[in-house]
Amino acid sequence: MTEQELLIDCLRRLNAAQIPYMIVGSMASNFWGVPRSTHDIDFVVEFQLSDVPKFMKAFEEQFFIQEHSVRAALRPPYQFNALDNRSALKVDFFSVAQDEYDRIRFERRLSIQLFGEKAFIARPEDVILYKLRWYCISPSDRQLSDSAGILAVSKSTIDFPYLEQWAERIGVASVLDKLLGDAQDAIA
Repeated sequence: MTEQELLIDCLRRLNAAQIPYMIVGSMASNFWGVPRSTHDIDFVVEFQLSDVPKFMKAFEEQFFIQEHSVRAALRPPYQFNALDNRSALKVDFFSVAQDEYDRIRFERRLSIQLFGEKAFIARPEDVILYKLRWYCISPSDRQLSDSAGILAVSKSTIDFPYLEQWAERIGVASVLDKLLGDAQDAIA
């Protein structure tokens, strides 16, 4: 099973179970920016404790997933994963954290058609902001290059006032300023 096939499979499972989600991480970066290979798929999901059985049922076939991990994702660090038994690829799930930005970026998710399936994906400015947030936690050129790729490919669709406002609020404004300056220098 390829990453694309696994993504389609996950979209079908989440849609059928009516679990609110959005694609984030490198898959979202690939959609909005310059594609690169990745070895996992990342989703933000919104669910309550009462939704855990529905989630487990959606992924019980062909995945290794632990119910106690799904339950634990309702508190920090808000994460669990499922391992696809067919390919050994990992699917990371992050529950919507209880901070203002995480809730807003989830509310802003965009409904699209992806590989013939209905999908919800983080908007490009939110993908950039989150990648810059991760860069500040654990510096990686990959986070910066993904962000630069999104700027290069999706510049005309990016809400720059929103991007700059939230960069300031979540503490990544200096990294964003450098990224935007580098992008401007590349054009000149």
